[in-house]
Amino acid sequence: MKKTIALLPGDGIGKEVVDVTVEILKAVAEHFNHQFQFNYGLIGGTAIDQKGNPLPQETIEICKQSDAIILGAVGGPKWDQNPVELRPERGLLALRKELDLFANLRPITTFESLLDSSPLKREYVNGVDFVIVRELTGGLYFGKPSERVVKDGEDAVVDTLFYKRKEIERILVTAFEIAGKRRKHVTSVDKANVLESSRVWREVAEEVAARYPEVTLEHMLVDNAAMQLIRSPRQFDVIVTENMFGDILSDEASMITGSLGMLSSASLSSTGLHLYEPIHGSAPDIAGKNQANPIATILSAAMMLRQSFGMEEEAKAIEKAVDNVLNSGARTADLANDEKAISTTQMAEEIKNAISDDHAIINIMEAYSK
Repeated sequence: MKKTIALLPGDGIGKEVVDVTVEILKAVAEHFNHQFQFNYGLIGGTAIDQKGNPLPQETIEICKQSDAIILGAVGGPKWDQNPVELRPERGLLALRKELDLFANLRPITTFESLLDSSPLKREYVNGVDFVIVRELTGGLYFGKPSERVVKDGEDAVVDTLFYKRKEIERILVTAFEIAGKRRKHVTSVDKANVLESSRVWREVAEEVAARYPEVTLEHMLVDNAAMQLIRSPRQFDVIVTENMFGDILSDEASMITGSLGMLSSASLSSTGLHLYEPIHGSAPDIAGKNQANPIATILSAAMMLRQSFGMEEEAKAIEKAVDNVLNSGARTADLANDEKAISTTQMAEEIKNAISDDHAIINIMEAYSK
């Protein structure tokens, strides 16, 4: 099978984790007799520096001519003083709007070998397996007006939370569809005791739930949800929520696994052109040092193989390789002390070897058990 993949490394550690993920995909292509063509595009701060635009038109065209997209990360202090329209994050927001990437899926799954890396006790995180479904193209991040104003002679500011009913409906339908293939439980998170938008959200959730009688719907206020993620994360199956709540809760949930460097994500579009990225940022403090954990990006590539290309066996091969390498004791700096940490490229090489050669894991385990 031949597929074209758009690569948007972005800023900071983005280039490092995307580059090693390409090597993993090349190993998969060779092992399973596929052809992957990779086309690079600029986004974020790097695009601002080279093109004066956080999302150049040529990057949009590269994406639209591809079968899937892999993104690294955007942002960094270098561009903090730029005007709003020239901030790296504007490129990502614009891409979501341009491609209608309306649903962000963030699986939260713990690895047995990393349970002690979580700040939560082992008994709380063992067996955690849920998905956060975040609405991605509406809410506060896109509402107008969003600006500084002068009111009654004073400096003031306004942000607008705006949703169309159909935008709420389609993200809820996505969550129920996912839950129907899992443990059939949806937790809809809102702030219906305060916000009118959340009251409408809850109404629509009930309407959608009526179409899926086999799936249980639970409503939960966002402050309680934040507490329950720490208190009892195993209770969740599928969490669905609006843009800002999803942004905050998914980063909180990432610490259940022990590191932001472990979590993948997929942003689904209405057209079938989906984007895959790690949930971590550009980490400018370690950029260029070969220290970043590439696993989140590598697992995002596995999500791409499964979701966009229907390559279930290939996706499982990557996931198994990651699990085996972690079981061997290999750790990047976010999961180990400096004396035992391995580099970005070393971690990727171990995973690649585990995909290409089933016997390679024996040598890996011997190396990291010493």
